Amino acid sequence: MADVIVFLTDITKGVTEVDKDIALMLKKSGKPIVLVCNKADNYGQTSNDIYEFYNLGLGDPYPLSATNAIGIGDILDAIFDNFPEDNEMIEDEEKIKVALIGKPNVGKSSLINKILGEERVIVSDVAGTTRDAIDSYFENKFGKYVFIDTAGIRRKSKVNESIEKFSVMRTLLAIERADVCLMMIDATEGVTDQDAKIAGEAHEAGKGIILVVNKWDEIEKDTYTIENFKKEVYNKLSYLTYAPIIFISAKTGQRVNKIYEMINQVASQNALRVSTSMLNQVLNEAIAIVQPPTDKGKRLKIYYMTQGSTKPPTFVVFVNNKEIFHFSYERYLINCLRKEFGLIGTPIRMIVREKGDKI
Repeated sequence: MADVIVFLTDITKGVTEVDKDIALMLKKSGKPIVLVCNKADNYGQTSNDIYEFYNLGLGDPYPLSATNAIGIGDILDAIFDNFPEDNEMIEDEEKIKVALIGKPNVGKSSLINKILGEERVIVSDVAGTTRDAIDSYFENKFGKYVFIDTAGIRRKSKVNESIEKFSVMRTLLAIERADVCLMMIDATEGVTDQDAKIAGEAHEAGKGIILVVNKWDEIEKDTYTIENFKKEVYNKLSYLTYAPIIFISAKTGQRVNKIYEMINQVASQNALRVSTSMLNQVLNEAIAIVQPPTDKGKRLKIYYMTQGSTKPPTFVVFVNNKEIFHFSYERYLINCLRKEFGLIGTPIRMIVREKGDKI
């Protein structure tokens, strides 16, 4: 049985007797109903025509132009909002899955133990002691979490034994399972090439990311130490400028309690859903400020934007010619979305479609 029923009508014919009979039958089903009025080709100028459909008693009617692919985003939002709640799914979603990633001996297990308040994970000065991905459930006033401690990813030249290769695979699987990745960096070593590769895995997987600089208690500091270190991190991890950074000591517990609120914020931003109407308002303002590019006399036309999915937030942009949708303009639109909606700690995906393409 369907969870949501979409009732498609013809706005040009008004409410017919058949529409009334179908509406009456659908009401008896007890299912959520999304009423769609197709052939609204003058989208945005059909308010008087659409009022009649309120008489069906099915709630707000949604105008649609299937020919011009206009109004689809609002309808998808309405369908999504009417999905029934699954108690088991809700309970599982309440637990934020957090993977601790980084090279060996960066302090992942020490941080887990500090959070849990017990020696649940083996801690050793010997790099690579943790061979497997270990799940630890933890709950406090900030929320419910499953922390996944992982084996550090070694350089490929050092991955000789089959057990090490298995550990790398488990780490990548842990990243895939996670909602948020705590990318741990050793303050005494700074950002290494290996750090960049590991962080890149989480970025490409579309996960929420927090940069956690550990062993901060071992660094000599002055007024500018934190800011200078931040610049170094973002310079070497230029694709992660959206990720917040926190300086901690897993050994002493310095700033560890601040991690929870950051995790909550990043998890929320990674799962953020924005209505199509709000997206297109931002899009129109962005286009008004910076005109789309031209190529060989052809100007890029952007018709509308809708959100295709979350985790990470993925936006679909419909244009007249995707060949002239330059990367620089895509980056400009992404920056506009971040400025308006935050989207802290999460990568953003943008998919370009030509008019008539399917989402």
